[in-house]
Amino acid sequence: MSDEFDYDLIIIGSGPSGRAAAIQAGKLHRRVLVIDRKDRLGGVSVHTGTIPSKTLRETVLNLSGWRERSFYGRSYRVKDDILADDLKTRLHQTLDHEVDVLEHQFNRNHVDTLHGLAKFIGPNEVEVATEAGETTCLTAEKFLISTGTKTYRPDYVPFNGTTIVDGDEFLEMAEIPRSLVVIGAGVIGVEYATMFSALDVRVTLIEPRETFLDFIDKRLIQEFTHQIRDNGVDLRLGSAVETIEDAGEHIEVTLENGRHVRAEMLLFAAGRMGATASLNLEATGLKTDHRGRLSVDRKTYQTEVPHIYATGDVIGHPSLASTSLQQGRVAACHALDTPTMPESPWYPYGIYSVPEMSTCGMSEEELKERGIPYEVGEARFRETSRGHIMGLEHGMLKMLLSLKTRRVLGVQIVGEGATELIHIGQAVMNLKGTVDYFVQNTFNYPTLAEAYKVAGLDAFNRMPIPEEFKVKKPARKPKAKPAPKAEKPAEADKKAAE
Repeated sequence: MSDEFDYDLIIIGSGPSGRAAAIQAGKLHRRVLVIDRKDRLGGVSVHTGTIPSKTLRETVLNLSGWRERSFYGRSYRVKDDILADDLKTRLHQTLDHEVDVLEHQFNRNHVDTLHGLAKFIGPNEVEVATEAGETTCLTAEKFLISTGTKTYRPDYVPFNGTTIVDGDEFLEMAEIPRSLVVIGAGVIGVEYATMFSALDVRVTLIEPRETFLDFIDKRLIQEFTHQIRDNGVDLRLGSAVETIEDAGEHIEVTLENGRHVRAEMLLFAAGRMGATASLNLEATGLKTDHRGRLSVDRKTYQTEVPHIYATGDVIGHPSLASTSLQQGRVAACHALDTPTMPESPWYPYGIYSVPEMSTCGMSEEELKERGIPYEVGEARFRETSRGHIMGLEHGMLKMLLSLKTRRVLGVQIVGEGATELIHIGQAVMNLKGTVDYFVQNTFNYPTLAEAYKVAGLDAFNRMPIPEEFKVKKPARKPKAKPAPKAEKPAEADKKAAE
């Protein structure tokens, strides 16, 4: 790398992809700087996104006794006993730990950090304005933009920060509402709606479209929809919002179909925007789409300006913390001219709703669209011994298999532990494994992982048996011709006399 620049690599944003890229660059002994506008590292993922929402979910399930309800009914701690501060205590402890770990990793790998608002003033130069009012100009040979996203706040929503909030403000609630309206049945909306339903909050989930979470197998969504409605979520699909009114004691939502919904609190969770507006990308020649996102080469994560890379949510789909970590590592290696292994073709989706959902590979709809002959294997958690021990009344694992090659093409799971169980299917898929793996191998008993064997056998029993598995009967030996019968002595004498 050239000494004419202050750094070999400057990373803007310290979320999952920025974090992974910085640590990778540090391990390569390069001069790397991470700039973050917040006074604490971690980005949206640590402070308002992935980690907070998942921590909140775990706290809700523990305090409400959700996992034990099938045996013991409602927990002794009913919703009136659970306060907002109870939810926040564990949340803040977890976030503090995440920040400490991140700072330690940066220090150990000699990664420089700077807090402030960065903007480009040239193709290889950024200006950083700190909260103290100081301005610093820095140069780098390569840049990585990993600024993530921010909440979408349309003008027709009268946000007030207390009873009408976005996804970031929702975590700062002063008290748990008795009723909640969630607008937007995307991942964030579904997660928060089902979490608070587990607290016995009356939740209405509104989605303007007729469907939701369309990237997930429809059979899984049908199962999930049945479960959340059974848990008390009022799901309104195909219901566009006409007006939202802050009536003081309650929030009044009017739908285009004329129906009204009232609640103590409203969470607007319909979309996010790329956090690129303040970067002054014009100085580099880069342009974003209508949602502030950047376009990149999906193998190298280079933008249209070759020395500038972008990773994470700011480049759009799939917008997962897990994939962002991989993207950051790959981008840093490419930017610093270091060979690295490519990303695996199949990665899992994890939705931390109540119940959890996770998928990997193709859905049944994709297989039909591509004209791929397939077979389906299913297993219900309640039919496994472990599921019965845990008191699971719902949950299923679905496996899609090629009829031609027997390979596993997709796995979909809804229910307890789905985001953990999916990695078994992911490993088999990336290793090009077949259904035979699940039939031949032994799983710990009792475990939920045993559902893979049940689903595998479910499909295996309907699929043509491979030639190598067929029992071959030994070839029959040809029957020997019977030897001529020996003549009796009396007959032999008679013939001789004649």
